Amino acid sequence: MIRVGIAGCGSIVKLRHAPEYAANKNAEIGGFYDIDIERVNEFAKEFGGVVYRTYDEMLSDKTLDAISICTANKYHSSMTIQALRAGKHVLCEKPMAMSEKEAVDMVNAAKETGLTLMIGHNQRLLPAHKLAKELLEEGMIGAPLTFHTIFSHAGPEAWSVDKSNGTWFFRKGAAGFGSLADLGVHKIDIIRWLLDSEVTKVTAMTSALHKRNDEGNLIDVDDNSITILTMENGVIGSIITSWTNYGEEDNSTVIYGTQGVMEIFTDPVYSIKIFLKTGEKKYYKAGTIQTNTNQTNSGVIDLFVKKLIEHTKTEISGEDALQIMKIVYAIEESSKLQKTVTLNESGGVK
Repeated sequence: MIRVGIAGCGSIVKLRHAPEYAANKNAEIGGFYDIDIERVNEFAKEFGGVVYRTYDEMLSDKTLDAISICTANKYHSSMTIQALRAGKHVLCEKPMAMSEKEAVDMVNAAKETGLTLMIGHNQRLLPAHKLAKELLEEGMIGAPLTFHTIFSHAGPEAWSVDKSNGTWFFRKGAAGFGSLADLGVHKIDIIRWLLDSEVTKVTAMTSALHKRNDEGNLIDVDDNSITILTMENGVIGSIITSWTNYGEEDNSTVIYGTQGVMEIFTDPVYSIKIFLKTGEKKYYKAGTIQTNTNQTNSGVIDLFVKKLIEHTKTEISGEDALQIMKIVYAIEESSKLQKTVTLNESGGVK
């Protein structure tokens, strides 16, 4: 049995971490911590566990095996490193860290302690994406040539506990990034994984177009981003993220190959649709995508618990997440400099 402490009591905990730990027969929630003690009391009442009044108090609990860190982004690195050095395994929400140095420090702390660091990138765990990868590896659409992938919704103020323009998601000091890291990390992760190839170049635009803070000014993080990626295997494509999609949420990917086209999550019934050069069409039902209004099991908590029990290597490691964050930083630099940015072999910017 894995006993877990949950740091942070926001929407991601209410809709994902707490219920998914509670539903896992091999996990037990040891308690909650948040700077808002009322929220802590509410979560402890609903899901059980201890009310920790400080993070240090949580980390000093020797009955805890692991910590889920679900706080504002600016705390991810320091709280992760503190937990690892306290002897706790860590599942940290995305985006991993505010800077490359912070992310590297997290990875190094996990290596030094020999403990698990996993980041909450969940899209590769979805049945449809697993099936899509199998079909690609089988050569269903031939060799991939180009792609476009998008993640857009109405914004985090509708999702977060603080449903106002004062949400921490809109503040650079607390979030570090906007839609690019909030949504884009998922799309960077999934396209690298589906194509089994690393990103070598990025050409990007990130901007705040519509979202305003509680003072009425445009937010100081991006609410939209558009990036062209060049992959190591020669495939090129685009990633679009947006917090200003006021219609139906879009979390789709389309891959164009030499023998056909694969559409993932473009249809509410068929999660994968394939249109072949021969005129043949194939449709697959393999689950639905999680949305802000339709939450399904993310698979991340179950994978984390399984990893700790079976001592297996996790496919969503801190090292892998670090590569994603290096791409995020390259995208930000590309937008700032208004030019293409090349990444080196280790994923960093050249």
